[in-house]
Amino acid sequence: MPEEADQVVTAPSGTSDITGTPDLLTTGLDSPDVAGGALPGGPPLLASRLTPPVPPEPVLLRPRLLDRLEQGASGPVTLVCAPAGWGKTTLLSTWAQGERDGPAPAWVTVAEGETTRRLWGYLAAALRTAAADDPDDGPPPMPDGPPRPEQLETLAAALATRERPVLLVLDDLHRVTDPAALTGLEFLLRHSDGRLRLVAGARGEPPLALHRWRLAGELTVIGADDLAFTADEVADLLVAHGVAVPAPAVTRLVERTTGWPAGLRFAALALGDGADPARTVERFAGDQPDVAAYLRDEVLAPLEPATRDVLRRVAVAVAVHADLAAALTGRPDAGHLLAEAAREGGFLHQDGGSWYRPHPLLADVLRDELDRLPADEVRELHRRAAGWYGTHDRPAEALRHALLAGEWADATELLVTRWPELAPDEPAAVPAPPEPPAEAVRRDPELALAAAAERAYAGDRAAADAQLRRALAEAAGLPAPRRDRFGRLAAAVELSLARLGGDHEEVRRAADRLLATIAADESPGGPDADSAVAGDPGDPRAGTAERDDVRAVAGAAHGLAALAEGELSTARDRFAAAREAARRAGRPRTELLCVSRSALLEAARGALRAAEELAREALAMPPCQGWSSRPDCGYAYLALAFVDWQRDRPAEATAHLALAGPAGAEPGGAALTALCRAGLLADGGDPGGALRTLAGARAVAPGAELGEWLAADEAQVRAAVGDVDGARTLLDAAGDGPAPALVAARLRLRAGDARAAERALPDWTASDAADWPLPVRLGAGLLDAALADASGDARRAGRLLEEVLALAEPDGFRRVFTRADPGVRDLLAARLDSGTAYWATVSELVRGVDAQPAAAPADGPARSLDEPLTERELTILRYLQSILSNVEIAAELSLSVNTVKTHVRNIYRKLDATRRRDAVRRARELRLI
Repeated sequence: MPEEADQVVTAPSGTSDITGTPDLLTTGLDSPDVAGGALPGGPPLLASRLTPPVPPEPVLLRPRLLDRLEQGASGPVTLVCAPAGWGKTTLLSTWAQGERDGPAPAWVTVAEGETTRRLWGYLAAALRTAAADDPDDGPPPMPDGPPRPEQLETLAAALATRERPVLLVLDDLHRVTDPAALTGLEFLLRHSDGRLRLVAGARGEPPLALHRWRLAGELTVIGADDLAFTADEVADLLVAHGVAVPAPAVTRLVERTTGWPAGLRFAALALGDGADPARTVERFAGDQPDVAAYLRDEVLAPLEPATRDVLRRVAVAVAVHADLAAALTGRPDAGHLLAEAAREGGFLHQDGGSWYRPHPLLADVLRDELDRLPADEVRELHRRAAGWYGTHDRPAEALRHALLAGEWADATELLVTRWPELAPDEPAAVPAPPEPPAEAVRRDPELALAAAAERAYAGDRAAADAQLRRALAEAAGLPAPRRDRFGRLAAAVELSLARLGGDHEEVRRAADRLLATIAADESPGGPDADSAVAGDPGDPRAGTAERDDVRAVAGAAHGLAALAEGELSTARDRFAAAREAARRAGRPRTELLCVSRSALLEAARGALRAAEELAREALAMPPCQGWSSRPDCGYAYLALAFVDWQRDRPAEATAHLALAGPAGAEPGGAALTALCRAGLLADGGDPGGALRTLAGARAVAPGAELGEWLAADEAQVRAAVGDVDGARTLLDAAGDGPAPALVAARLRLRAGDARAAERALPDWTASDAADWPLPVRLGAGLLDAALADASGDARRAGRLLEEVLALAEPDGFRRVFTRADPGVRDLLAARLDSGTAYWATVSELVRGVDAQPAAAPADGPARSLDEPLTERELTILRYLQSILSNVEIAAELSLSVNTVKTHVRNIYRKLDATRRRDAVRRARELRLI
């Protein structure tokens, strides 16, 4: 604590009790018996509680938060609300001591166990000092104790007449537990005509009627998500601490801390010891003594004992559902306790409705607390978790907990019956269960296969391989029917390991080996094609691995390898076949994998209606609800982004693209994501951003087909900004596919050489053109029609345009018309006069072409608002364009619903809108989205 902690406050020179305004002294206010330094009969007021504390060194200024705080302070109430260690006091003190016009804010740090009388004594002293520093206004009349109603009215009236507002900072406001203590402050905020403005820091929402300001759009909330350090801020913080850390280690540190400021400072101090930075970051965890002590004292200790016990017991799971929490603890109210703990965010995140995930460092502490329970009790928790996951279609998690519980028979049963759903689609790094005992593996080698499958699902390839070898060594003596089933299961585990290794050829070989395990059964002398795979009649688990399971898993693996290498047609065929096999076998997770990627591949080729149906089907599937399937859902969202983009709905496309993040992690998905994102950037007037996106994707694009698409689009954008030579160079190297040929024809027409354009134009009416991406075929047809019209053959131009419309109509294509060359508008308008079978569509398209704004320069400034939207508000604004509800937006962003609603109200206020549609329209007008 600073040296002035023991000093007392002295009254400003020339003041007596509260004011120098004689007429206010006669209105019934009590005259204090002190000179401003203490309450009557009480201890002195500490200066340390009336001045902002000195922020810890080194201080990292965070302009985005300081600006947000300054903007919020223009309204009646600003709340900086987050759990311990999220930098609330540091932010408030840095802001309060910053340069500004007018006097500094009045500051009060609330103490533990603060009485109403004591709190008002500090408020009186702080406001007197703040008012005395303002040369334009006299000090307001302040009582030294809890004010009576008539005193509040007098004070509110005096505040309302001030020329400058009084800024009041109340730090640690969560320490006020008596709602009556803040009743008077709430009255002043409501009746002082905006001349008293409260900026509060608290670990939870204070006992104020915040809903009044929320409804009025006058409440600014800065939460844990806002206070979390970004990757750039983490790098700046480490530099400020004099620590050099490689970029991958910075990313890892952000993952481990989720941007928690206190955790980052602990990490920076550990890194400052001179040890290997990368190794120190990798080992940084919640079991570090300082971190663990802080989390136990500041985060866990203030919780109710019941909540702490629930958190400790649910630590057996990486993420916990409310129903799982009830099953683990035997408490029907466990879900309610988790919801209460997650209300303010920061250390317990709610996602997917009823799923909760603790902060990574807190999870380390909770697991340590869990390990202190008796071993039998911990095994029982894992047994309950295995049962819950097994009945809720989460076999991988069920298998892990069965192994942790030592339920060897259950683990083997899960492998035998649920092996198709144990593929490592989203590896989750979790501690390894104990190895099954040797005697159990000798008796049942499938048990070691189960351990291998669990480690493969967790992404631990070395441990999985070791368990696989152990299983193979014990399986030599199995009888023939059971040995066949074991071979099938071992081949499935080998396929999982190949997928983890990322070697696509090995994935194909492993998938073929898996398919070979059912080849004998399908031979003329084998079992009937519709029967179960042969097994040991004496084994109750025999006959559970069916042909459709093998076809689904192997086909999906072939499809993933093809997509990763850019072989889109092959991937589409593989996924389609695997999808049907998974559906027949009743394997929803494998089906989701295939459906979501099929949706994207259909969208890429232009089958928009089929793509939309498949994407909606994928998003409606039960496995797409919750933590473990979000990468699969990302492909469905990316498919919807493609559909919206081609239907010229850029706002909806942008919103869906924001939800497609995980789909960009693998090469094929990354290339298709780049195509969609670059197209939206170019359409929105940012050709520079489009070129950067396309060039980056083209450099690593898998396969010739995707490379051609990216090169053709990049050449199109380069030509649009005047770089014709660069466009031609790209096209010369791109190959002779239809997409580059179409762009080359357009370049020749723009150069005024219509004959050369006709020669370069690919034949979009040929039989093989049916295999082209439909947008390319439509573009070629439109250019053909434009060339016919330019040559004076209006009849042929009309006929060609009608054929293009016939191709485009079933799937709802719009962008190919509205974003085409200017002459297309005249062609469309002519069809309205001459007659068309698609009159309604053509009429809509003509209006759409007329409504397209002129492209803005890549660096052109956007129109501004009187009060700009914050980064978080801009993010939520993009989601408002979609069909997601506030609850779903909150789940996607891991925010509380109340936080999202607050941001939405701020968006409406700043955009002068009263509903979502108006806000989106206004934002588009301002080029914010």
